[in-house]
Amino acid sequence: MAVEQFIIKGDLVADSFLPWIVRHIRRLGLQGAPLRRADGQVEITLSGPPDLIAAMELGVSLGPIDVWVDAIERRQLENGEAL
Repeated sequence: MAVEQFIIKGDLVADSFLPWIVRHIRRLGLQGAPLRRADGQVEITLSGPPDLIAAMELGVSLGPIDVWVDAIERRQLENGEAL
């Protein structure tokens, strides 16, 4: 099991983005929840199999049609830093 932090940057102000992320976290069987830090940035800490976390990155990069993701910064965390 891996634990990673995503910092997503872009035009993320659409109300649909955070619920969309939550649905995809659940669909992939990951643990985590998004936290909006500012209009242009969302942070997520995820835990689960590394391949599914990578799939989450791909999904987020494509995102819903009403957002634009410019960048996703990933940082691997120690298990002690988990959710």
